[in-house]
Amino acid sequence: MEAIVLYPIPAIGHLISMVELGKLILAHHPSLTIHILIAAAPYNAGSTAPYIASVSSTTPSITFHNLPSVTLPPTTSPHHETLILELIGLNNPNVHQSLLSISKTHNVKALIMDFFCTYALSVASNLKLPGYFFFTSGAAVLNYFLYHPIIHKNTTKSLKDLNTLLIVPGVSPIPSSDMPKPLLDRNDKAYEFFLDGSITMAKSAGIIANTFESLEPKAIQALSEGLCVPDGPTPPIYCIGPLIAKNNERSGTQNEEQLKEIALGLEKSDQRFLWVVRNPPSEKHGLAVSAQTDPDLDSLLPEGFLDRTKERGLVVKSWAPQVAVLNHDSVGGFVTHCGWNSVLEAVCGGVPMVAWPLYAEQRFNRVVLVEDVKIALSMKESEDGFVSATEVEKRVRELMDSESGNSIRERTLAMKDGATAALSEGGSSRVAFRDGPRWGAKGGPGPPWAQKKNF
Repeated sequence: MEAIVLYPIPAIGHLISMVELGKLILAHHPSLTIHILIAAAPYNAGSTAPYIASVSSTTPSITFHNLPSVTLPPTTSPHHETLILELIGLNNPNVHQSLLSISKTHNVKALIMDFFCTYALSVASNLKLPGYFFFTSGAAVLNYFLYHPIIHKNTTKSLKDLNTLLIVPGVSPIPSSDMPKPLLDRNDKAYEFFLDGSITMAKSAGIIANTFESLEPKAIQALSEGLCVPDGPTPPIYCIGPLIAKNNERSGTQNEEQLKEIALGLEKSDQRFLWVVRNPPSEKHGLAVSAQTDPDLDSLLPEGFLDRTKERGLVVKSWAPQVAVLNHDSVGGFVTHCGWNSVLEAVCGGVPMVAWPLYAEQRFNRVVLVEDVKIALSMKESEDGFVSATEVEKRVRELMDSESGNSIRERTLAMKDGATAALSEGGSSRVAFRDGPRWGAKGGPGPPWAQKKNF
């Protein structure tokens, strides 16, 4: 029996995205089996066990394999990404053993890794197994990661000290301060991990990207012309999106002071709204890295806010079915933190956005959405990231009731049509998935699910 092995990082959002990729492969190639390697999480981000149990019961062609726990060395890096990357490096022997074990009963055709799992490419290479990466962000961010070694060579300064616009092929100029925090300090361990990962990713058998041609044509064109890896061949790129996980969880949160400003801004905007409120994070960057309890709305929001807005607003605790909400006809705008899954969900719902990034690659995504794709307005924040009630009111009103808002809405609806076309028979993403690479310096061996090579 033929199998493809998937290797996500243990964060729930990445796991769900990888499972969705596995389901997509099975939908087109039901004779395959999917095996997913699960590493033990290096921090408490909530249990993935219920989700894994649900998938196992509904999709028997997907099998999960728990890797043994590893002991992480102490780290001085302030970034949780460092823990993830340390974990992935130390897990290589376990990945190697798991692949050998699976190969006793299956013909393993490929290893597809989360883009955080670049260390595992050496395991695939040692076993003479094609190694692919699943890049869960857009093409523009992929362009940067592949081009990052060039930026590193061209300066001795850290990005946080450059105070300049970074020029990346196929992308509008990006303020150096808008890069993900682990990339800002070149002396940080996380920076070293990402630099090595950028170099490694370019050596893979191919990169599967969750985007589509008409959404990011400039970025994809730059990849196709080999501009992002000027000192070597670009691996084949398969743009197969939009791939959306309908039950994906969201982890962006705001502090109590910011929640009150949002409330005041929404109240003054006179717009109808649905607002999901989560408990404030303990970490400054706004990423919830542990399971969250439901918030006490009366203590978090301004006194009387819920009563004053009850006729035109609905505040929901902790979670709402975002995909279903964004596909509802009455939804005319979406304030988003610019995580790529949420962006794709908004695009597929034809909902224009106000971009308000918090962490990871979200600030980068904001530039792409506002300057390149032109389907979002930018929320303006102070130097410390705080957004005033006045700014919330202004941007919400602009999106819902202005010429610029209407222009963005029309553009977003066109992107919705583009997403539908990409996934239809003969569409760019369908063809990329079915027939293999259409870009890359030298072409490639085709997608892992279409190969005949035995392991």
